Amino acid sequence: MTLAAANLISDAHEGIGRIGRIPVRNLWLLMLYASDLFRDLEKAKVAVEDNPYDIPDLVAEMLCRRVERRIQRNLSYGYQSREAVLGRVRGRIDLLNTERHRLLDRGKVACRFHELTINTARNRYVRTALEEISKIVLRGGLAHRCRSLAVSLRRMGVTGERPNRGEVSIDRFGRHDADDQPMVAAAHLAFNLALPTEAAGAKQLSLPDREITWIRKLYEKGIAGFYDVVLSNRGWRVDAGKTIGWQIESKSLGMDKILPSMRTDIILDHSDAGRRIVIDTKFNSVVTRGWYREETLRSGYVYQIYAYLRSQEGNGDLLAENASGLLLHPSVGDMVNEAVVIQNHEIRFATVDLGATAKEIRDQLLQVLEWHRQRENSYGHECNHLNAARIEKKDM
Repeated sequence: MTLAAANLISDAHEGIGRIGRIPVRNLWLLMLYASDLFRDLEKAKVAVEDNPYDIPDLVAEMLCRRVERRIQRNLSYGYQSREAVLGRVRGRIDLLNTERHRLLDRGKVACRFHELTINTARNRYVRTALEEISKIVLRGGLAHRCRSLAVSLRRMGVTGERPNRGEVSIDRFGRHDADDQPMVAAAHLAFNLALPTEAAGAKQLSLPDREITWIRKLYEKGIAGFYDVVLSNRGWRVDAGKTIGWQIESKSLGMDKILPSMRTDIILDHSDAGRRIVIDTKFNSVVTRGWYREETLRSGYVYQIYAYLRSQEGNGDLLAENASGLLLHPSVGDMVNEAVVIQNHEIRFATVDLGATAKEIRDQLLQVLEWHRQRENSYGHECNHLNAARIEKKDM
C-alpha cells in the first residue's frame, strides 16, 4: 500500500475523508446501491451498512474471486482489428499503402485483418481495475492478491492502457462469455470506488449547494438501486426512469416537437396494498430563500410532482387515483420531513442525511415509506368516519 493511500484511509477513519461535506464512505455506499453487486450481497445477507469502510475490501474480494474463476476456465478471447505488412495476404489488402511503399517489389503486402486475441478491451479493463482498487483496500494481503492477479493477466498477454468507458460500454455479452458479466460489473464498481479517493483531502467541493453532475446521477441511481433490491421481495414493483404520458384530447400539428415528456425517477407500486409512490430525487437543498420569507419550497419542483400525480388520473389505473408523491433531497445534518395533501394526493418533502452513518441512511430511506403508510392509514380512518357521519345524517 502506498503512503498516500495509507494516509487517505487513516483520514477516512478519522472522519476527514470527505468530498465537500459528504463522507467518502457514504459515496461508496451509494455506488454499491447503484451497482448490480448489491443484489447479490442482499441475497447473501451481507450487512454492508454495518461496516461501510469495508466496502472496497468487499468489492476487491468479489473481483478477485471472479477473476480467479475466469482464469481457471480460461479468459474470453475476442477479435481485434490490426494492420500489418506481411509476406502473404491475410484479410483484406490495403491497396493504397501497398502501392505507396512499393511493397510488392519486396514480396510484401499491406493487409487489414481481424485477429483473435486475449488482449481485449474487457480484459484490460478488469486488469486495471485490480490495480486501482489495490490502492484503497485496507487489508494488505488482499491488496497483494489484487496486484498478483493483475501481474498474472499481464503475463497472459493482457497488456496496454486502460480502455475508456465507451469501449467497454459497447461491449456485448453472448452465451459463450456470460460469465464475464459479473467480473466486469465488479471491475466497474472498483473504478467508481477509487474515484472519490482521488479528490478526498485534495479538493473541497461545496456540496450539496453546488450541483456536480456525477454525484447527482449517482444519488439518483443509488436510491433507485436500493429500493429495487430491498423492496422487490416485499411485494413492490420498482420502475426507475419510467416515462409517463399526458392525457391528450387534441393537439396541433407541431405540438409533438415541443411538448416535454414526463420522466419520473422512481415509481413504487404495491398492487395488493393499493399503493403507488412517485419519487423524484433532487440533488440540492429542499428549500430556498423566498421573496417574502426566509425559506420556501422550490415552486418548480412542486408543480412538477403535482403534474406527475394529477395527469395520470382517470385513465383506468386505480393506483393512480390516490398516488403519493415524494421529493427526496440529500442533506448534511439538517433534516426535513413535511407533507401536504392536495386534491387527495399526498406530496411529501423529505431529506436523506448523507452525513449520517450508513445504517442510518438505510433506515431513513425505509422510514420515508413508512411515513407514507401511516398517513394513508390515518387518511383511511378519517374517510371512514366521514362516510359514517354522512350515512347517519342521511338516516336522520
